[in-house]
This record gives sequence, C-alpha cells and structure tokens, in this order.
Amino acid sequence: MRTLVFALVLTAVATAHADITGRVVAVTDGDTIKVLDASNTEHKVRLTGIDAPERGQPFGNKSREHLASMVAGKDVFVETEKNDRYGRVLGKVWVQPNDCPKCGKTLDANLAQVTAGMAWWYRYYAKEQLPEDRGRYESAEDEANARKRGLWVDPHAIPPWEFRR
Repeated sequence: MRTLVFALVLTAVATAHADITGRVVAVTDGDTIKVLDASNTEHKVRLTGIDAPERGQPFGNKSREHLASMVAGKDVFVETEKNDRYGRVLGKVWVQPNDCPKCGKTLDANLAQVTAGMAWWYRYYAKEQLPEDRGRYESAEDEANARKRGLWVDPHAIPPWEFRR
C-alpha cells in the first residue's frame, strides 16, 4: 500500500510541471498566453525570463500584438518546471518562425519579445534561467536598447515591476 501511495504522489509531482504541447488560444498581454493541450485542458502560461509592459503602459498593446503575431493560433511547445503563486505555468515558449514554414518550433518567443524591444529581460529572476539563456536575454536587451527598438525609443521607459508599485 505504501508503495502505491508513493508511486501516485511521485506521478502527481512529475506531471505537475510537465512540458506542454498545444495550440495558443489567447494572448493576454506581452508575456502571458493561454494554451489548449490535446486533452482540451487550458493552461495559462507566463513567459519566463521577461516582463512586458502592462496594458496601461506605453507599448503595452504593441507588446501583446507582437507576441500574438508570433504565437496566436499556432502550435507551441512550452518548457516548464513550475507554476507561479497565481497558478500560471512558468515557461519558455517555442514556436515555428513565421518566415520558415519548413522549420520546427525553433523560435524562443520569450527571447524574441526582448529582441524586438517589446519586453525587458527580467533580471530579478535571472538566477532561474540557464546561464546561456541569461547571456542571450541580456545581450538581446542591450542591443534592443542600443538600437532604440520598441519600448526603448523612450529614454525614460518605466519597467513593469516599477509601474505595478
């Protein structure tokens, strides 16, 4: 009996943070989407490593539209290890690039948001990223800022974590 209970608990823990494959059915904002998996379960996914402008902030709508242009209605693969305190899945979203119909899900949508200047690299949570991701995201933000892409056209852009205060 103990073995059965242990096996059930282990299975529940393992599936609680399993990767997700499904179709994007909604783009809430520049860093949150809803994904419907094959069993018709909807997952609210918060893109890790980034923080996009809030709806009431400059570039809030443009950030959401940019993310939607990459993922809305598309099949995605979400790499995830945990949920946040609001129950959202935290993950890196992989999608097929718009300009490569023969490619697989090779575009990191989280990084693409930072590269386009539609989100900040969320340094506060950098320790939760792989070292190579930290380097990529930091470089992407630096370049977007240097080239004045997206939100970086405003030299006094307020990061969402400050805006929310």
